[in-house]
Amino acid sequence: MTAARASAAHDPYAALRIPEFRRLISARVCLVIATQMQAVVVGWQMYQLTKDPLALGLIGLAEAIPSIVVSLYAGHVADSMPRKRIIVTALSVFMLCSMALFLYTRPSGSWLLSQYHTLPIYAVIFVSGIARGFLGPALFSFMPQLLPDRARLANAITWNSATWQASSVLGPVIGGWIVAQALVRIGGASLTGLSAAYGVDLALTVVSLLLFSTIKGRPLPAREGEALSLKESVLTGIQFIFRNQIVLAALSLDLFAVLFGGAVALLPIFADEILKVGPNGFGMLRTAPAVGSVLMAVLLTYFPLRRHAGRRLLWAVAGFGLATIGFALSSNFWVALLLLFFTGVFDSVSVIVRSTLIHTYTPEYMKGRVSAVNNIFIGSSNEIGSFESGAMARLMGVVPSVLFGGGMTLLVVGVTALKANKLRTLDLTPQEPAAA
Repeated sequence: MTAARASAAHDPYAALRIPEFRRLISARVCLVIATQMQAVVVGWQMYQLTKDPLALGLIGLAEAIPSIVVSLYAGHVADSMPRKRIIVTALSVFMLCSMALFLYTRPSGSWLLSQYHTLPIYAVIFVSGIARGFLGPALFSFMPQLLPDRARLANAITWNSATWQASSVLGPVIGGWIVAQALVRIGGASLTGLSAAYGVDLALTVVSLLLFSTIKGRPLPAREGEALSLKESVLTGIQFIFRNQIVLAALSLDLFAVLFGGAVALLPIFADEILKVGPNGFGMLRTAPAVGSVLMAVLLTYFPLRRHAGRRLLWAVAGFGLATIGFALSSNFWVALLLLFFTGVFDSVSVIVRSTLIHTYTPEYMKGRVSAVNNIFIGSSNEIGSFESGAMARLMGVVPSVLFGGGMTLLVVGVTALKANKLRTLDLTPQEPAAA
């Protein structure tokens, strides 16, 4: 390792010193705040319209299904055409979706909700799911192209995660606060809390699109071998994942843990009926996991997770399951908030380890396709987990369904620890080159 590379590897701000990387994460911050706000507002609006926990789960399903369906094709596209073009197109669709939700709360568009109830909202979420399916692989594979060398990759991944989580803190707080207001005055016009929140969501999406537009496009990385057909290209990405035991085990662990262990979709019910804290409290509950995640991500920026990374990953997911069980049993708002905070702390470890593994072991020319498979495993597991939570809450009750999810998370960790020997012994400590 050269002196320059060693310095970059130990510089906590190495990636942030790159102007285009700063613009990329700034654009992503705006986008994540917007989407997190939207998730809070749509969830609260849907529950007030239906009072049905299954309706909250269907929100996630409406976004996850199209995202999963297009993911493999989107991964092929991300490895076949300029990635910036895909990002800008997907963001333009997000902007139109935000505009539609805003218009639904205005007199000119509210008749749609009056006539078709929740169907127009589900339709917008469905379209945004398609856009997300294309955005994920393109953004995942475009980010490393902005770095001058691989020495800054781990630092870029950690900052990417930290800023995502920080944005996830702000989004629910802003959305919950705005919704809680009876009337908000913007430009002299009286708007409802929902309308104001969707208006801020739209404005942030526009800013994100403008920031991404200022980043210079990059040519596609050189391929190895001959050009592949669509079918061959997709199969190559799938085969890469399933032939790499460490990556497959990490993805599987996250998939089933998030699928069964997530209680976020049911937070409107906890806030309204169990903890009785209203929309402001709902925003705080929605934010707590992200606060824990961002603090852990920042800590890992200064103290990278290297030694015994696989073992720590397993313990972190087990901690996530235990904190979920504790949250389900809590009837005190502050205790519930603390336990949700710890779910975020433990989840951050998993996110950073998984992202580091995929970026490290995947060739640049395949990152779109591998990211697409990752999106099927992980990117939509939150939404499918939301549907699972809503369905189980209707069948078992809200608290028993969350207890069941936490217990299943612990079971998944136990099975993975027994079966995945390579993950259990994984160590990410950089290897020094042998002396000449």
